[in-house]
Amino acid sequence: MPPEGIDSLNADSLKGLVLSLLAKIDDLVEQNKALLARIAELEGRTGKPPKTPTNSSLPPSSGQKSNVGNASATKGSRKGHPGVARELCAKPDVTRDIYAERCACGAKLPAADQLLARAYDHVELPPIKPVTTRINLHRADCPCCGKTITAEPPPDMPPGSPFGPGIVALVTYLHGCQMVSYARLAEMLEGLFGLKISEGAIANMLARVAEPFAACAQTIHETVRNSPVIASDETSARVKGKTHWQWTFVATTAVAHLIAPTRGKIVPTAFLDGARPKVWLSDRLLAQCNHAEAHQFCLAHLIRDAQYAIDAGDTVFAPAFKAFLQRACDIGRRRPDLADATIKAYTRTLARELDRLLKLKPTNAEGRHLRDAIFVDASDKLLVFLTRRDVEPTNNVSERALRPSVIFRKVTNGFRSDWGAKVYADLCSIVATGRLNGSSPFAAIRAALTIRSDPATC
Repeated sequence: MPPEGIDSLNADSLKGLVLSLLAKIDDLVEQNKALLARIAELEGRTGKPPKTPTNSSLPPSSGQKSNVGNASATKGSRKGHPGVARELCAKPDVTRDIYAERCACGAKLPAADQLLARAYDHVELPPIKPVTTRINLHRADCPCCGKTITAEPPPDMPPGSPFGPGIVALVTYLHGCQMVSYARLAEMLEGLFGLKISEGAIANMLARVAEPFAACAQTIHETVRNSPVIASDETSARVKGKTHWQWTFVATTAVAHLIAPTRGKIVPTAFLDGARPKVWLSDRLLAQCNHAEAHQFCLAHLIRDAQYAIDAGDTVFAPAFKAFLQRACDIGRRRPDLADATIKAYTRTLARELDRLLKLKPTNAEGRHLRDAIFVDASDKLLVFLTRRDVEPTNNVSERALRPSVIFRKVTNGFRSDWGAKVYADLCSIVATGRLNGSSPFAAIRAALTIRSDPATC
């Protein structure tokens, strides 16, 4: 409204105008308060180092990578390795002896006098095609009672799906372990083996493996929960468009995987089902705590936490604590060559060093936060691995067990059904346990499908 228009307003109109302006002023004041709070928050972050894979739990893929040209200019050329030729097969399937026939001058050369000059292997795949077996079930009338009797199907080739365990194992391996999609899998099977199969048939195969996989996975879970030492970790998963969590529980002879809708403590509690192992190995997530008689924190995670405090400016506690953790990890790597008395001496030395470190006064808030966290809840969870040779100082075994699942999540973007997530978790248990026991992933899957009557063989 122009200024000259105000003079023409009566008292009621003028009052309404003033009230509307006051309301706008109140809104502006609230917006200003929100902006000031945001500015204070951003100013509070000023000076803090960014989170990187070296000072946090961010994956290495999120870190900034230098250009190859710049790296080679500063570090120089990488030193090469000596070449290695493929060894000759110890038991070749076929051997062909080739003899020289004629000399350059035209004379014939007798085969009886020739010596071996050179040997090499030629490896080739024969044409691969599926083998189709027609099952004819005959019937007959009993000469005694006249009842018609039909022959029973062979147990290794039951009626129903025409595809045997070899094909089902191959499809499961390529989809679950190599992340081959249904469409590409159907094309691959036809191109490599001449086997025409629809995407729907592939989905039905994966649905049918749920029962034998669940039986093997249950046996694996029982083995893990009854183990004295269990390492655990978790990573995110997507199920029907929602965030779930894939948990892994690693023992010496078995690895269990499961996918749950929560990252809470209820998951490991339900998995243990009343069992209480001697030692639990994990990071400092609260959901991972208080499941065993003793708890070993992953020292690799703590080294990254100490590095973040160093990057934030702490020059007293964090550098010394990082050196302490690195020394502890080095002793852990050398344990196979150390006597029990030597390990006990190292334990006493490191315990005294830790007591000394916890009395230091960090120079910034990040250093104080790290020191207080170690003092309150972690001082007795750093050196458990020195009391048992079957406990590792880091939780790398769990992170390695989850790495294929992280790749699977990025390639497939998750699962469209609950049963698909369950089958995949059971598949991970079977494959990882098979690797621990010297079996290839395909062999472990084939065994789980063919030995249904005895899950203990998984």
